[in-house]
Amino acid sequence: MAVEIRFTAASVAKVRFAVSPLGETVLALRILLGTGGHAVHQPWVRQARPLLAGESELPLLRALIAGPLPSFLFPVPGQRLPSMAAELDLLRATEEDFFRHEYGAVLSMPAENTPEPAAVLPRLAEALHRCYELLIAPHWGRMCAVLEADIGRRALIVVDGGVQALFAELHRDIAWDGGQLVVHGRRTPHSVYTVDAGGHGLVLLPSVFNWPNVGVDKSPVAAASIRYPATGVGLLWEPPPPALSGLAAVLGHTRTQILAALAEPLTTAVLATRLGVTPSAVSQHLGALRGAGLVSTQRKGRTALHLRTERATHLLGITDPGQQGQASPGRPRSPR
Repeated sequence: MAVEIRFTAASVAKVRFAVSPLGETVLALRILLGTGGHAVHQPWVRQARPLLAGESELPLLRALIAGPLPSFLFPVPGQRLPSMAAELDLLRATEEDFFRHEYGAVLSMPAENTPEPAAVLPRLAEALHRCYELLIAPHWGRMCAVLEADIGRRALIVVDGGVQALFAELHRDIAWDGGQLVVHGRRTPHSVYTVDAGGHGLVLLPSVFNWPNVGVDKSPVAAASIRYPATGVGLLWEPPPPALSGLAAVLGHTRTQILAALAEPLTTAVLATRLGVTPSAVSQHLGALRGAGLVSTQRKGRTALHLRTERATHLLGITDPGQQGQASPGRPRSPR
């Protein structure tokens, strides 16, 4: 079934990006509980699955995420980089009628027979917080770097070609058609589910754990939202390149790490976060590497994206990861 997101001029002007630690936690749990996921996540799954053994709310979590996902688990972030605590506050504040409708739809029960939100939402929020701390927080720095780098790349596309160019390359199952977004296949008279963005706009959320699929919130309370696969996820769980002591002895440990990280375009700030050094130090190292022909930099306004050159790839003695581990996004299994 295709999903059509209808826009007004006001809603097009309110297209924005955000990252959601809560959404990533829910999608990660869905993978661990055996209801989704791609082979690219298996290194993480093997490490993370045993950590769930002691979670007391597994029956509740499993019931809610075994099938179509309820929209109240995915409140749209009000900021680009919300904290997990802020998103859990939104979850706890879910409006009662909306909770009953979504809960009843997921568990196939009449809305009037659903439990009180006050009896479920606090338990659910606490369980998701524990799962975030166990499963996501240890990796959030690397995950966030990938998600932020994706947003930075998409922002350059908007600068060069506008919103229509952004939608054209966001995912092969997303099409801008006559002023509307069509997700998951072609429209036919009897197979279109319509979502009205209204005046609230559209929030685009790059995702690690929804990769390689596209997810659409079919019951938005305010802004519509799409979760799309972030670029670079195919390399996220790969073991780091082997320590090249010989090269590090010549270039230095930090510069060698920078070259290893730049298999994908990254900003100075993302590199600094990933390597645990200051942005000013990264800038100095990048200048030296650029002077040696090992890094190239593309500037768009105030944003600069860095990428290692072919010469640097050969120097590292590895196949360029930018050309491996990047399975093309598959067709989505089931939109929300």
